[in-house]
Amino acid sequence: MPIRYSYAEIKKITGGFKNKLGQGGFGTVFKGKLQSGKLVAIKLLKESKGNGQDFINEVATIGRIHHVNVVQLIGFCAEMKKQALVYDFMTNGSLDKFIFSSGSSSLSWQKMFEIVVGVGRGIEYLHNGCAMKILHFDIKPHNILLDENFNPKVSDFGLAKLYPVDDSIISLTAARGTFGYMAHELFYKSIGGISYKADVYSFGMMLIEIVGKRKNLNASAEHSSQVYFPTWIYDRLQLGENIELEDMTESENSIMRKMIIVAFWCIQTKPINRPSMTKVLKMLESEDELLEIPPKSLIFSVDMSCNDSE
Repeated sequence: MPIRYSYAEIKKITGGFKNKLGQGGFGTVFKGKLQSGKLVAIKLLKESKGNGQDFINEVATIGRIHHVNVVQLIGFCAEMKKQALVYDFMTNGSLDKFIFSSGSSSLSWQKMFEIVVGVGRGIEYLHNGCAMKILHFDIKPHNILLDENFNPKVSDFGLAKLYPVDDSIISLTAARGTFGYMAHELFYKSIGGISYKADVYSFGMMLIEIVGKRKNLNASAEHSSQVYFPTWIYDRLQLGENIELEDMTESENSIMRKMIIVAFWCIQTKPINRPSMTKVLKMLESEDELLEIPPKSLIFSVDMSCNDSE
């Protein structure tokens, strides 16, 4: 189980909160060092977190998980209104900086594919590898951390929900997640019930961003066809065109095509039409020539719902 730290210990580990790694709606992340010399990342939550449900979720959920593709929770602090989470430090930070930047910080297609498969394995473990199913509800590049060897770790379980393995549908009082990665059933109940397929959808949207090396929604694009990147890329795929977004070898193009086809299966409008993460991994590890392109109807549904909500 995770170690419980006092706030004074957290302050000492971070050297008085000197080295800030990042900041978000949840709070601030600092770099720290344990007495053993081990480097850690400490997420200090904002004090205005209501009843601390996000904090409880994260400790309860991630405290029981041990998987090579899920970030390891070392400990936590819960002292009055001070709440903090202590994680393994990930040398290479989050995946988003490698997707949305070019030049020296970009990764090879082979390495990016290995990262994608690793993330898939992490999510598949959350869905099937524990006594309870764990739905993450916030799969996106920012929440995928990379260690010194660029092995990916799924992180940030503040929105996660646990439910019995036998239950296929869960009830939520409100939609949760990050806009642009959230499945349609979180907004439109008529499409289908909320299940682990919501994480599959988010994974698919992340895949498309990895392929395009850009955000899926580009409101500043001059042409409407380019505003929503998945629509643009799907049209090229169905026409049988090579989707060469840069100079590529044949094997690199094959990797990218496979990721695109898998992504479009993941973002099917109706959850019943999306594959499980187990099936997703099989598709990623198969020969891309054998992969069937999903129906086109899904892409217009995705496009319309995205534009409607602006």
